[in-house]
Amino acid sequence: MSELLINDKMINPCKTCAVTGHRGLNKDFDNDKLVSALKEVIADGYDCFLIGMALGFDTECFHALEELRKTENITLIACVPCKDQDKKFTEEQKKEYKRMLSSADEVTILSDVYTDKCMLMRNKYMIDRCSALIAYLRRKTGGTFYTVNYAEKTGKKIIFI
Repeated sequence: MSELLINDKMINPCKTCAVTGHRGLNKDFDNDKLVSALKEVIADGYDCFLIGMALGFDTECFHALEELRKTENITLIACVPCKDQDKKFTEEQKKEYKRMLSSADEVTILSDVYTDKCMLMRNKYMIDRCSALIAYLRRKTGGTFYTVNYAEKTGKKIIFI
């Protein structure tokens, strides 16, 4: 894997972690377990995080990483599938989404317009640029399932929440 240059900082995919999870969080979702997993990968030397910026798990990860960034030297990269990803968000969700994008160290937009493949393209983009994945997987269908399978096929370290 080759390094990426983000805001004049070299990003090493071997020390980059992506996150994936469902938009709807089950009652069993444990934010403390998420924070613990993030702290563990940071302690292992991961200093760059790729976040898909969807509602649900991605948003929880972004908030947790934002808090950790106050004391840790980590980079948050927002990987946006399409420019109008927030089209169906509520006004409150749109406001928070825009705030998170402005807080990210880098924003990568993969498509100008929504297509039926842009979410999968975003997920593949993240997995191709990381060596670890933190996953919240509760169903064996959909984008999160695809992403975990692709990560397994490409030999990524996977931490399940």
